[in-house]
Amino acid sequence: MIWQEISLPNIKVLGRREHQKASEVYLDVLFVYPENKTEWKGAVPIEYRRTGVHAKSKEEVEKVLKAAYNAMKLEKKEAWIKDQDDFWSKSNKEVTRKFFEKLRSSEWKCVSCQLPQNPNWARRIQDIKELGYTLATNTGMYCNRCKKVNTHLILLRIPRGGATGYETLSPNLRNRIVKVLGKHDAYEDAKRTSLLPDHKFPEIRWDKDTKEKNPDHMSDDDIMNKFQLLGNQRNQQKREVCRRCFQTGKRGTPFGINFFYEGNENWPSNVPKTGKVAEKGCAGCGWYDMIKWRSSLNKFIAFPKK
Repeated sequence: MIWQEISLPNIKVLGRREHQKASEVYLDVLFVYPENKTEWKGAVPIEYRRTGVHAKSKEEVEKVLKAAYNAMKLEKKEAWIKDQDDFWSKSNKEVTRKFFEKLRSSEWKCVSCQLPQNPNWARRIQDIKELGYTLATNTGMYCNRCKKVNTHLILLRIPRGGATGYETLSPNLRNRIVKVLGKHDAYEDAKRTSLLPDHKFPEIRWDKDTKEKNPDHMSDDDIMNKFQLLGNQRNQQKREVCRRCFQTGKRGTPFGINFFYEGNENWPSNVPKTGKVAEKGCAGCGWYDMIKWRSSLNKFIAFPKK
């Protein structure tokens, strides 16, 4: 394994872990700083799509570790905190900021007893990641306070990367998307209320250059090309299907029907996993465009290829 071959001064790699749900990979490390006799024990992401980190080779992994080692130097902490104070002072994400304040010590924090009490803490952590911060997760760490195994998080003082999370939709645009798409649930094939605008191209495959502005005057054609309407449950289901596709290279099959209007169940080998070009690999999957998929399937049933 590549991580076992790493040999860098004052950097000890303790192991490798994967966080399947977030599609992230970490190296557990011990950083030693002889100049001030301090240490930092944490984890460094080597697969972290939100900031575009995809270290595969030994050289790439070493580069990531060296950058993290440099960023975590104690003498850089004060300036980093000042920069973050300036950043958050201009933000209106007060609930999320409370979580950041608990994490900014760059020490492991138990989500059950060391973070603000919030039933949707995972959404707050996602907010922090979307703002470009680098965090590592350990889902199997023993908490000395709780006296049980809990999920722990640690934030690294790495400079913030580009914010690559969900695109912002104004309330006016949301309402317009629902209206333009005829209040039509793409999954249920029926008009319904309480529908959500769903990006056809899944967020898990975005990179720093994918996010776009969504003006209120977006054309009807752009809306129909970019969005479909789903209920909240199906929206969450699609997210899980797309995550599995990203991890395994096997595309989704709505209703268990193995039909694709382009390609087959395998992610195309000539299409990258992330970035704008990756959208070509989604075309043909029912979850990407449920209405087109259903129409194509009906035509196939009516006029099967011989």
